[in-house]
Amino acid sequence: MTLTPKVKAILNQYESDNPGTKTNLARLLNAGKLGGTGKMVILPVDQGFEHGPARSFAANPAAYDPHYHFQLAIEAGLSGYAAPLGMLECGAATFAGEIPLILKCNSSNSLATEKDQAVTGTVADALRLGCAGIGFTIYPGSEYCFDQMEELRELAAEAKSAGLAVIVWSYPRGPVLDKKAETAVDVCAYAAHMAALCGAHIIKVKPPTDVVALDACKPVYEKNKVDVATLAARINHVVQSSFGGRRIVIFSGGEHTGTDNLLATIQGIHDGGGFGSIIGRNVFQRPKAEALALLDQIITIFKN
Repeated sequence: MTLTPKVKAILNQYESDNPGTKTNLARLLNAGKLGGTGKMVILPVDQGFEHGPARSFAANPAAYDPHYHFQLAIEAGLSGYAAPLGMLECGAATFAGEIPLILKCNSSNSLATEKDQAVTGTVADALRLGCAGIGFTIYPGSEYCFDQMEELRELAAEAKSAGLAVIVWSYPRGPVLDKKAETAVDVCAYAAHMAALCGAHIIKVKPPTDVVALDACKPVYEKNKVDVATLAARINHVVQSSFGGRRIVIFSGGEHTGTDNLLATIQGIHDGGGFGSIIGRNVFQRPKAEALALLDQIITIFKN
């Protein structure tokens, strides 16, 4: 596996990690059509837990089959495929070695009312399945965020000792945050910073809006003239908040949306210095040919 200067520079930012972890980060950064560019596009399919099977897959019934998602990610030339334990177990042998895998180790569900997640996968599972890393969600602002951070601390320490990468989904939510606040630029930046502080190698957050939600932050943003006017500026601020860009930050695609809106978001992520996208429903809910064409457009934006 030859490393480009760009990938070597990114790996050099992870000063405490062992060769195994750096190798797995390199696997993700070298995979697929964006290999060697320092950018990545990952397919996440944990929505069955979060939203249920019909809401996730009825729009494209082929997607009920876990093999479909392996095939989609491989054919599209993506950087990785992230999913909960059962999804990966269904195809780990058939597609072994064809794409880096990420085991999503905790999940919520829409039948529950508490803003919490259950741990559903282990580091041992990730190693058994040949994964490059583990994924874990924290909800900064929820009543359970401290428990989640402590769970993450234990899993991350074990993963790193085993040479795996740690990817953290950092989604603010809780009693002091309304829907607008969950994607406000100050809150997204705060969430990304918390994930970095928890030891994440790769941080996933939602694209931030131009709302500054926290009363304590509003005068700070105004006084210091923090630019939040464009998506690119807001992406740049979130990356800056992740140790000055020393950590890989990728952004979700969000709920299913039109192609033009999605590509505009991808362009903003690229222009703001984001490291890529982790995009699920916006591709696997489309017919396969349409999804592949869309992913090719997204990859082309990140390549430029």
